[in-house]
Amino acid sequence: MKIYNINVNAVIEKIFYNSGIFLMMLFSISCSSPISNNDSEKIQAVMQRQEEAWNRGDIEGFMEGYWKSDSLIFIGKSGVKYGWKNTLNNYKKSYPDRNKMGMLKFKNLKTELLEGNNAYVIGNWTLFRETDTIGGYYSLWWKKMNGNWLIVADHSS
Repeated sequence: MKIYNINVNAVIEKIFYNSGIFLMMLFSISCSSPISNNDSEKIQAVMQRQEEAWNRGDIEGFMEGYWKSDSLIFIGKSGVKYGWKNTLNNYKKSYPDRNKMGMLKFKNLKTELLEGNNAYVIGNWTLFRETDTIGGYYSLWWKKMNGNWLIVADHSS
C-alpha cells in the first residue's frame, strides 16, 4: 500500500482559487456585450502577428501576444500553469523545431467585450505539419493594458 503525503488545505485552496477564476469569467461572460469593431480588429491583429511569428519559427514573437507577468494563466492538457516565462519554456519544450511547430492557423468563433478593458475570444486552432494535422479549441481572456490587448488567461485543448 502506498501512502501519499498530500497537503489537503493546499489542494482545497487551489480548487477554490481556480473555481473562483472560472466563476468570475462565467459571470463576466453573462454580462457581456458585443465588442466594438475597433477592439475586435486590434485583438485579431495581435492573433495575426502571433500566427505569423509561429509560422516563421519565432516562439518569442508568438509570446508577445501574452501578458508578460508571473500571473499569466495557461490551462492545457497538463493542467494549470502560471507565468509568462513558464509558458514560453513549455512552448519551447513541446515544439523544439520547425517540424514540430508546423504552420498555425487560428479561427475565432466569438469575440466579446466583458467590461471596459476585458474581452474573451473563443475559437479553434489548427497546426499543419508534414506528418500530421492537429487542432483544438481555445478560450482566451484578453485585457487592454496601456492601450494594448494582451492575453491574460489561455485555456487551450
